[in-house]
Amino acid sequence: MNTELKKSLLTYCLRLADTSHILGQRLAEWCGHGPVLEEDIAMTNISLDHIGQARAFYTYAGELEANGKSEDDYAYLRDARDYYNLLIAEQPNGDFGKTMLRQFFISTFQYYLYTELCHSSNKTIAALAEKSLKEVTYHVRHSQDWIIRLGDGTSESKQRLMDALDDLWLYTEDMFDIDEVDNQLLKAGIGADIKKIKSLWDSKVAEVLSLATLDIPQNSFMIKGSREGKHSEHLGYILAEMQVLQRMYPGVTW
Repeated sequence: MNTELKKSLLTYCLRLADTSHILGQRLAEWCGHGPVLEEDIAMTNISLDHIGQARAFYTYAGELEANGKSEDDYAYLRDARDYYNLLIAEQPNGDFGKTMLRQFFISTFQYYLYTELCHSSNKTIAALAEKSLKEVTYHVRHSQDWIIRLGDGTSESKQRLMDALDDLWLYTEDMFDIDEVDNQLLKAGIGADIKKIKSLWDSKVAEVLSLATLDIPQNSFMIKGSREGKHSEHLGYILAEMQVLQRMYPGVTW
């Protein structure tokens, strides 16, 4: 693998890892605060799934960079500008309905993304995608069931979900932004076809929102920038809380 392609693959791995990492941190905020015990446990388990996926991709990123970095270095020693997570992943939890809608949007994207990456010419990427896909399949099923239940439920649950849809839809286009890294890895047979994924995602989301008796927002202003390390103000607060121990006591170990 030439140097340029390896650099692009490193960036690609960080994008995948960062999204799962930040989403995992957001879900962890629900621990002990779930609406019912079963959902408290479910969200905690999904959080751990995402953090496990992040660790795997961070570890491979360290192998590609070959400078001794571990998953902890990528997680705790980078600033917000160096993160490439999808913007929607860092958005505040809000209420339970908003958390489930955010999860549904991201998990559906990851489902089709990992399905494509299972056929990657890079054996490590293919293996990590296959493992992650098993977990993400459950995440999609779990979140979509709640979207349908809440959207087609009481007037309050429907209104809350409608408000969440208006808030989160602005960030969905960011998932399908394409740059030279995506094009280069797709050409090499390593990366996924984002345009194909968008078509599948659009179809699935439209189906579920229809069952939830919700309308897709029209003519919304879309916010993008994650591929360039541009984020909302929320990421800085997540990192400040997440990285405080490592920043105060560099190199600390348990």
